[in-house]
Amino acid sequence: MTTPGPGPGPDPGHRGFDTGPARAPGRLGFDTGPEPGLRPDSRPGPGPDSDSRPGVSGAASGDERLARAALSRAIEPGDEHAGRWLRRYGAVGFLDRLLDTAPVHRASRGDGDPFPGTGPKRVASWRLRAGAADPGRDLATIRDLGGRFLVPGDTEWPRQLDDLADARPLGLWVRGPADLRAWALRSVALVGARACTPYGAHTAADLATGLARQGWVVVSGAAYGIDGAAHRGALAAGGATVAVLACGVDTPYPRGHAQLIDRIAEQGLVVGELPPESHPTPSRFILRNRVIAALTRGTVVIEAQHRSGSLVTARAAARLGRHTMGVPGPVTSALSAGVHELLRGDAVLVTDADEIVELVGEMGQLAPARRGPVLPRDLLAPAAAHILEAVPARGPTPTTVIARRAGTTPDDTLAKLYELHSLGFVERHGEGWQLTNTTTPAPNVRRGGT
Repeated sequence: MTTPGPGPGPDPGHRGFDTGPARAPGRLGFDTGPEPGLRPDSRPGPGPDSDSRPGVSGAASGDERLARAALSRAIEPGDEHAGRWLRRYGAVGFLDRLLDTAPVHRASRGDGDPFPGTGPKRVASWRLRAGAADPGRDLATIRDLGGRFLVPGDTEWPRQLDDLADARPLGLWVRGPADLRAWALRSVALVGARACTPYGAHTAADLATGLARQGWVVVSGAAYGIDGAAHRGALAAGGATVAVLACGVDTPYPRGHAQLIDRIAEQGLVVGELPPESHPTPSRFILRNRVIAALTRGTVVIEAQHRSGSLVTARAAARLGRHTMGVPGPVTSALSAGVHELLRGDAVLVTDADEIVELVGEMGQLAPARRGPVLPRDLLAPAAAHILEAVPARGPTPTTVIARRAGTTPDDTLAKLYELHSLGFVERHGEGWQLTNTTTPAPNVRRGGT
């Protein structure tokens, strides 16, 4: 019989997001004293509750935090098999069963096989990694970086991640001064191709700048191309941005973005599921995308081919009930083909930050109406506009000819022509009428002078 795992469930508010009042704020970081370690048999030892330790955010117990830190070494992100056993046994009970390999001990407890239905190779891999984990060292490393390890139940834990169910992260390793839960409440993901075009990079930076100026947090993956442009756009506007990595938060990837990631850690937040010193793999990039989708209110895709990982983020967002949006590009560009496929489905076309906020923001935050410029002739009464259309473009034309072209009487035509003349649309030359020359004369001033 399964029992609920630790941590609060998803809030019934806006698309799974916690919009209610937060609990009493915790303290960020870790204390400078020794972290509760492991017993000689590598199981979590007793430790004080995290509420009583200075610098720990939230209400999760010390044993719970240590166990989840160890499991983050043993289990790949998004492993739903592990999520099922975590939900059944809790983090401490799950780790205890992984490290207890003696069948006699299991038999004495009446457990039998603790992981029925999970392949033996998968369980063997979990046990091998769990036995080599050193969660005390990992927690000390993140503490030395000025960061923290968040787990479900912490005050700072974003409760919308609970929408991932058994694929929910075991915990999040975080660098940066801000509160992740508070930031996630007003966040938008901007994702797209690594090998983007100048159009894509400009659009991503422009959208990020516009969102930042309206108080929204920009979330992306810190990759080359669209991700990097989005982060830089938010930073340039003095805004908030979150980088979700597919590696340890102390292992910047790609290497060319090391300075950018450090800058994000200073002004924003750098987040990852993997413990310190972990390196990325192709599968970890794909699995990372589900966190980006769940963390934010909506996902915008800017340039993506048909097999782009950015489309994985958008589809995950759609499954979670988040908004999915796309920025159109040239129909001849393969980099926009994936976006156009999204737009043919349930994604919404957006072109600027106002249109994004209209979707993800509060009721009444509408984008301004899009229309062309209003020309002077648009303000004419229908009868006068009809006569104006009958005036030929070249040369003076008699009133009778204009009346015949307009299908009205000469008297009515003459009356409307004088109205149009007073408004500056036509001129009279002898017995005929012609359109006014609308060329604007050059100003009688020198350029750049007075």
